[in-house]
Amino acid sequence: MEEKKLGFDDAPWGYPLCFRAECPKAAECMHYLMGTKVPPERTTGQAVYPSAWKDGQCKRFAQIRKVTMAYGFSQLYDNVPRHLKAEARLRVRHYFGSGVSSYYRYHHGERYLMPQQQEDIMAIIAQYGSTDNIRFDYYVVGYDFT
Repeated sequence: MEEKKLGFDDAPWGYPLCFRAECPKAAECMHYLMGTKVPPERTTGQAVYPSAWKDGQCKRFAQIRKVTMAYGFSQLYDNVPRHLKAEARLRVRHYFGSGVSSYYRYHHGERYLMPQQQEDIMAIIAQYGSTDNIRFDYYVVGYDFT
């Protein structure tokens, strides 16, 4: 399985960055890791303030966690009976919001499905047919920003 190389653009918009290298948990913190990825042309943004550190603890500490993310849906509806496929597809599309653009971004790998999203989508498909041998098209190991 491919491991996605972490870059600054992988962080969600507005993700707070930390620059406190002397923090005892810096090597384990997602906010600090992303602070090390800031491109030189970037001069402003959200930050974790020094006041977050109180009594030996950081209130904003976020453990670095790698997760298996997925994308691509070419097999997703294989076990859904033909007369239910349109309804199942519509339910999965609505899971991502009212429009179709998010659905297609996940389908084509512009966005990755987190483990909980994968489970939720499989639960939707299970309402219409079996999920046996159903997988997403591609899997990649990446970082969890939640």
